[in-house]
Amino acid sequence: MSKTLVAYFSHSGNSQVIAREFAKVLNGDLFEIKAKHTYSSQYNTVVEEAKRELNAKARPLLVNPLPDLKEYDTIVIGYPNWWGTMPMPCFTFLESADFSYKTIIPFCTHEGSGMGRSEQDLQNLCSSARILKGLAIRGSAVQKAQQKIMNYLKENQLI
Repeated sequence: MSKTLVAYFSHSGNSQVIAREFAKVLNGDLFEIKAKHTYSSQYNTVVEEAKRELNAKARPLLVNPLPDLKEYDTIVIGYPNWWGTMPMPCFTFLESADFSYKTIIPFCTHEGSGMGRSEQDLQNLCSSARILKGLAIRGSAVQKAQQKIMNYLKENQLI
């Protein structure tokens, strides 16, 4: 039987809302990708923190131990678009496990930048995984995104 893990990084809570919806619809297990250090709640400050981490190719330590991925066939990974890609804790997560032969379903929340280059970064990090075209959801629309998620899952024959 196929099992799904919904892993997500959420700074403002938007990606968490979408992750919970994916987990509910797909009957998946939730896993929060959470950095050991706390990001600022001030928008301009966190933007600069994210830029510094990206430029340094940082791999922040994570709070939670990674789940055993052997039992999962499908991994949904969600995150806000930070500087055109995933936040660096997502890179830590993806480089800490073997995603070979898994199906990866990316989604991101954004305010106009869509998926950015995160799908290409996912392909580079998980080259032996099947990576679906991602679902981009505006942060301002997350509370009303249920139908968009359902349509995406149906279009990709996941439900």
